[in-house]
Amino acid sequence: MEFKMTENGFETEVEYGTLEVSGNAEYGYRPFQLLVSSIAVCSGGVLRKVLERMRMQYDDITVSAKINRMEKEANRVSDIHLHFLIKGKELSEEKVEKALNVTRKNCSMVQSVKDSINITESFEIQR
Repeated sequence: MEFKMTENGFETEVEYGTLEVSGNAEYGYRPFQLLVSSIAVCSGGVLRKVLERMRMQYDDITVSAKINRMEKEANRVSDIHLHFLIKGKELSEEKVEKALNVTRKNCSMVQSVKDSINITESFEIQR
């Protein structure tokens, strides 16, 4: 990837289009938003695949992310809590728990930051 400087940040061309990144939310995605998004969406995508492989039917998955930033340490992201709301009629709490454990081990974004960002998960089944 190549990022070119703009008046208010940087941009890159990706398959989907232009990605604009800036420290100012008026001009593009903020870097921490992209970091959190990549972890949440990677986890959600892997969970979707794991549930399908386990033959667990679901209707929808929503991932909420709560973050904690350390102001005295360059405002770094120190903690991310992912909460998965999984809609489905015949989901088992025990099997979803197992699926989340597999998800954690197989999400490349979680594995990339696991030694520097504390990532926790919880889930709720909505029938």
